Amino acid sequence: MTVIHQIDGWVIKVKMSRYLTPQKHGDFRAFMNELGIPYDPDIRVRIALWGLETGQSPLSVMRRYQVAVVSHGKPNQDEIEAFRTQFVKGLGYCPETLG
Repeated sequence: MTVIHQIDGWVIKVKMSRYLTPQKHGDFRAFMNELGIPYDPDIRVRIALWGLETGQSPLSVMRRYQVAVVSHGKPNQDEIEAFRTQFVKGLGYCPETLG
């Protein structure tokens, strides 16, 4: 799973370790659609996601493509919460996308 934060929301890419049955795939898509809206990333985010998939470190991807990679790999709620806390602390307020 990869989590990228953008000013207007979160980009979440999920890669399953195995194929899902058609029923589970449909259930998962429905669940994700309940949480947000499907997103077709711009070229910069697509290239950043590809860079992460090909083994580039999140730090180098962030520097090269100017995206905020919050988490990449096995989902880690602590990384996401730490990002949220630091971001809010730096801004001095909590934007709607981080609420």
